[in-house]
Amino acid sequence: MSGETEAVSLSGTPTTAELAAVSNEEETRILSDAIRSLPPQAVKDLLNSEVCIACILRLFGFREHFHFRSSISSSMLHSVLGESEHLEHYGILAGSKSGEELEVQQIVCRMCLGILQYLYRNDKGILVQKLSADGLAASIDEMIKQDGHEIDGFSLELSVPPVLLEHDNAVWSYMKKRYGQEVGIAEETSKCVSVKDALKLAITYPIENMLDVKSSSIPSSFRIRLTYSQTKPSSSMAKSPGETNGSCKRRKTGMLTLLVSCSFCFCFFAADVNGVPVRSSNFSGDQKSSEPCNFPLEKVNEPYYLALVCCRTPIYIGGRYLKFSRNVSQTRWIIDDERKGESSVEEIIGSSILPACQGDSYKFHAAGREDIDVRMLGSGRPFMVEVQNARRVPSEAIIKETETKINSLEEKLVAVKNLKLEVNNGWGLMHEGESEKQKQYCSLVWISRTLEDEDVQTITASKDMKVLQRTPIRVLHRRSPLEREKIIHWMKVERVAGSSQYFLLHLCTQAGTYIKEFVHGDFGRTNPSIGSILGCRAEILQLDVTDVKMDGF
Repeated sequence: MSGETEAVSLSGTPTTAELAAVSNEEETRILSDAIRSLPPQAVKDLLNSEVCIACILRLFGFREHFHFRSSISSSMLHSVLGESEHLEHYGILAGSKSGEELEVQQIVCRMCLGILQYLYRNDKGILVQKLSADGLAASIDEMIKQDGHEIDGFSLELSVPPVLLEHDNAVWSYMKKRYGQEVGIAEETSKCVSVKDALKLAITYPIENMLDVKSSSIPSSFRIRLTYSQTKPSSSMAKSPGETNGSCKRRKTGMLTLLVSCSFCFCFFAADVNGVPVRSSNFSGDQKSSEPCNFPLEKVNEPYYLALVCCRTPIYIGGRYLKFSRNVSQTRWIIDDERKGESSVEEIIGSSILPACQGDSYKFHAAGREDIDVRMLGSGRPFMVEVQNARRVPSEAIIKETETKINSLEEKLVAVKNLKLEVNNGWGLMHEGESEKQKQYCSLVWISRTLEDEDVQTITASKDMKVLQRTPIRVLHRRSPLEREKIIHWMKVERVAGSSQYFLLHLCTQAGTYIKEFVHGDFGRTNPSIGSILGCRAEILQLDVTDVKMDGF
């Protein structure tokens, strides 16, 4: 056999249609040709070192063969290696059956630690073998369908311990030193197929075929995440992406240190694998470890644990809400185990939206907030409900039904308008509206003397008036003691018939202005105030928000 090894090519990465068109017989022939192209002595050397045939193929740079549904049979290797009593230990038996969970006795590949043998321990610690990629894909398909997910695509995310890259480097270095260019091994480790890539190539098509949807090269809203680790996965690893709020957090569980990234695409594990300390870093294919592995790799008796999570990233249902009661808080309000108010906007809206999406839980977000005794009228306040792990993305018709359901509640405490699925920049608009937009109010004010026409003219003549507000006394227990400059854009006065000391004050202010304090002055902590402008005592009796100016809601 010549020193140059020719890999059988399918002219690039096969498409789903190309794979479907390849018969089992054709797959077997192509795989057989690939096996025959391998140098027998090098393959025997690797097999004797307890390296599985899948790792041998990827070490020699074979890539498209991992797309195949057929298993590598012992007869393929017999043609190259002759009879070998060790072959059946590596999951290369002819006629692979459907991948059911079995208690198995099998040599664990020292290079991939069972990942490409579809050998792992599940979340219950039970040793499981899937005899093909189809078997692992079937487990994923079953989980998705049992959970009731409706999907139109998916992203496949794989996480493997970085020590596997050290294994690749160690075996590659040994092969180059032992055989040189004779065996036709990949010239650089970066040209070898990584364990992660090989597994992704192997299981993507079966998953697509079973779910009847396509995988996406860009992040999809539905994620299938396989995380391999040496220690039993903690409950935190089973959370959906949305539950991290996009933050990076480090958690420790025994020997395992889990660094969770906000995209969940690059989760690396640092563990003492076979006595080799590993740093939690992203290794490149040719990066050398400070403590490189030696060849032959140390024998392993246990495969990795596999944590399988199928979930949807959060979806957002947004619109505007109106609050008609002065005894309903925006969010659930509990103090010393005692509920304040008869209900909350969050619960009234969220309890209707969650069933429509069939999600696990929800979070309520709004562009600012009003006090429990303040009504939200007029155009309403923009809000979004973040639904975690929704089993379905509701259609426009379902969202419209949900809006009608909320507005038809007997209590009539809250109503919603313009309810829709937020898919663009709703989140950015929401935060912008909290502090940068204009808001309009109507307040019932009492003053300690008669309201004169001159007072009305003084108030209405004020335009874009700057106000300095120190943190109000009533919220000092939960807010930083700061001084904030706000703008009162305009004010109008509406007299109350039959009263000389009561009037309605309509005003438009910069978002974040404390209206109650602007009226009574908060013992001089807000200046100027209505009281200081009129030179008398002023009290606010009722307050309504009448408009929150924000486009897109």
